[in-house]
Amino acid sequence: MVVKVYGPNYGNPKRVLVCLFEKEVEFETVDINIFKGEHKHPDFLKLQPFGELPLIQDGDFTLYESRAIIRYYAEKYKNQGTDLLGKTIEERGLIEQWLEVEAHNFQPPIYKLITNIMLAPLMGNPVDQNVIEESDEKIKKVLDIYEERLSKTKYLAGDFFSLADLSHLAPGHYLVNKTGRGNLVKERKHLSAWWDDISSRPSWKKVLELYDKPV
Repeated sequence: MVVKVYGPNYGNPKRVLVCLFEKEVEFETVDINIFKGEHKHPDFLKLQPFGELPLIQDGDFTLYESRAIIRYYAEKYKNQGTDLLGKTIEERGLIEQWLEVEAHNFQPPIYKLITNIMLAPLMGNPVDQNVIEESDEKIKKVLDIYEERLSKTKYLAGDFFSLADLSHLAPGHYLVNKTGRGNLVKERKHLSAWWDDISSRPSWKKVLELYDKPV
């Protein structure tokens, strides 16, 4: 049965889509227009009571939260497609560590930049310049830590591509290509090489080709 991925074709659903491409899992997307409030419709809230995206339906199984979804597919299809979980318990531990770093340190300031630079004008909301400046400073400090880590290993969890790297593709894409802050990556040698590597993967190119939108 084909997996259904619910969400707008931007933001966190891309994290799920690139994982499905890496794991060679057939899927179809169901667009939910958040600007029209479709994510708050009673029918959708029966599937996702928090009214957030993405969400997947895999046969009779429903799951939400993008990082939970990619963990699920990496495990379910661990012998299919790209190995995204590592070979040892130590490698898995590092993958989980960097997934947490991405969730709590990397994405949040980028999300605030997206909200103020891209979404606020579209929705007629005021832009908070203080939040933009604070987010810029936070992301610079985070990227310095990444630069140090990537001076020692090719990828975040070691010398192999994993969920830890994959999870950065969607927010990193917005940082580099949508917010005018690509220089923050390019001026850090090891971070830049890592980003060029992971963002050149065929799976990510397929996601951008099929699903990239202005926001």
